[in-house]
Amino acid sequence: MKTYISIFTLVFVLLFSCNSTKETISNDKPRIESDTIRIANDDIEYEVFIIDGGFTSWFNSRAKPRSFYTLSYLEARNHFWVLEWNRRANMPTVYNSNLYEMPINYETSIDYGFEVNYMIFNYLTYFQLTNKQQLGGFPARL
Repeated sequence: MKTYISIFTLVFVLLFSCNSTKETISNDKPRIESDTIRIANDDIEYEVFIIDGGFTSWFNSRAKPRSFYTLSYLEARNHFWVLEWNRRANMPTVYNSNLYEMPINYETSIDYGFEVNYMIFNYLTYFQLTNKQQLGGFPARL
């Protein structure tokens, strides 16, 4: 059962896109409707796709409002957690390759904007809490 959950748990990609569109959400209360989440930033032409059936319900019921975080807080956590994620993704014999299927292309020199950082942060928090993983020195918490 854990293997089946792990197989579908992770498809998380930042892709270069020529025709990205920015998705805006009118209120501060987190809410997503689909199992496939797409967040895009027109200015830098990057997108985030999160395909995970459990993330949608977790996000809708447990994610903090956008106003709870600052951009600098989200960027700091994402940078640290993505570094550890990528280290584990590059060591499939040591870490479960079903959990860390591919590295995340997240560069600190690029300003992804608040929404992209917010969704990455929430996914990495969800991932750590759901899979009982800790991506480094900052434990995921709500």
